[in-house]
Amino acid sequence: MSVPLPVSTQQTEEDFNFQKFDAKNVERSAYLGPYTEANLLGKLSAYYSLDELSEYLLEHPQYGNVTLQFPDSLVIDSSFVVKTVEEQLNKKDPENKRRLWVLADTAYSACCVDEVAAEHVGADLVIHFGDACLNAIQKLPVVYSFGKPYLNLQSIITKFKENFHDLDSKVCLMANSPFTHYIKQIFDELKASGYTNLIYSTVNKNLINDNVTILSHDDIELNQTDFVYGLGNRMLYSDNKVYVDSTDRSIEDQLKEDVTLFYISVPQDPHLLYLTTMFNSVAIYDNIDDSICNGPFPSLMKRYKYMHVARTAGCIGVLVNTLSLRNTKETINKLTQLIKQNGKKHYLFVVGKPNVAKLANFDPVDIWCILGCGQSGIIVDQLNEFYKPIITPYELTMALNHEVTWTGKWVTDFEAALKDVEEELANGGTGDNDDDTPKDESEAPEFDVVTGRLLDTSRPLRNLKHLELEGPTSSDKTLAKRVSGGTVIKGTVSTSVAHLQSRHWSGLGSDFKEDEGFEEEGAAIEEGITGVARGYGFDRHDAQSKQ
Repeated sequence: MSVPLPVSTQQTEEDFNFQKFDAKNVERSAYLGPYTEANLLGKLSAYYSLDELSEYLLEHPQYGNVTLQFPDSLVIDSSFVVKTVEEQLNKKDPENKRRLWVLADTAYSACCVDEVAAEHVGADLVIHFGDACLNAIQKLPVVYSFGKPYLNLQSIITKFKENFHDLDSKVCLMANSPFTHYIKQIFDELKASGYTNLIYSTVNKNLINDNVTILSHDDIELNQTDFVYGLGNRMLYSDNKVYVDSTDRSIEDQLKEDVTLFYISVPQDPHLLYLTTMFNSVAIYDNIDDSICNGPFPSLMKRYKYMHVARTAGCIGVLVNTLSLRNTKETINKLTQLIKQNGKKHYLFVVGKPNVAKLANFDPVDIWCILGCGQSGIIVDQLNEFYKPIITPYELTMALNHEVTWTGKWVTDFEAALKDVEEELANGGTGDNDDDTPKDESEAPEFDVVTGRLLDTSRPLRNLKHLELEGPTSSDKTLAKRVSGGTVIKGTVSTSVAHLQSRHWSGLGSDFKEDEGFEEEGAAIEEGITGVARGYGFDRHDAQSKQ
């Protein structure tokens, strides 16, 4: 067996687990609970609600191409799900031959519907399994199957009582989508134990339109007077009027000052950071380890620092990791317009699965602005792995304000971020395009509060109207001029050229002047090799000559 070539990025054993097919026993107790070989198929069918899913497909025969999207943790069940659904459909409707496709490449932002991948096979419907953010997508109909994972309710209640001794503690119960159907039952049992100030959450069905269906999600009988607050894709309820009857403080202020969040399962870092900004404190119950974690959690202090880095950044990379979410294109257009209005350069990148190695290829970028799902599609670099800071559109909008005022709020929703960008565009940004802007002020360097230096390259697209350049000579073949403010091309500062000229090594052949007898004109252009790696032109010619 040949030994694979070494790769350029660090790899661990987990990165190659998908290649190992010899493991006969797959551990599923984390989400199925205790099971045996005899009842495994029945538990899997109940977990994925396959009977209800088959009935839905039978009621909608117009869906001929159906894609089934699995997160990495559930891909091991994909063959069973496809086989079971096909058997039930062929048994009850043998004339309608449907095609089922498995979308298994969703390691990054698996909570989002991968509409782009579904369109590659001409899908009519996407069935999304596992945790979901419920973000609206462009056009395809979606069926969500959150799953029915196993949960030890008695252990959770015991851990809760150990962590919250005071029966008057103000606690909000929340979980990811698969565990949400347990929340009301836990709330009722804790209330029977004497807890009086509890809040529980449900999935926000206001986000669901006519093209979205949720399987096996039991509707909880709710009294509208019990409604407390809408928090993203969750709705908060409580039968205690203390939250809604308060007149001196808003419900949002009460959550931030008084309420502790008790979250079942471990949320992704972006969602966890958002929750820490909405509650006084957070306690996370890990259903795998049967333990409670009270921190430390991601902090906004680093986000505040990165926001100040964006104020003096000359080149901003707009990083798009999804094209499926609604308002993505509108946000890109408005955001790039705002960047240009403030005299900064930008580059647009569409990267499905961003990592350190991919982003390190673009060194001229000073800071990245990522557009992705607020639940798991935003990179929160807690370990400083990435070479350049990564911020959100909301943070970039604040950075481009003339005066920075941050109340500790952290917005990840596309619609809210788009609204902020439009308001900033209406205000005119901080650019120097207005005729009323004094000349000295438009050309003044900007103070970088992070490094403590004055920078005159923070707005490279500003109009340079007062340059003292030498007249070009007939023998001058320079494409760019170096001035005190940087490298100028056609009246604007070129951050890419300036960065390239500041490097000790700027590419293959850049050091030819150091060789003796170099020719200023350079080498003559010659025709190179044609073809692809498996068969270049000279290889085919040699093969033909030997015949």
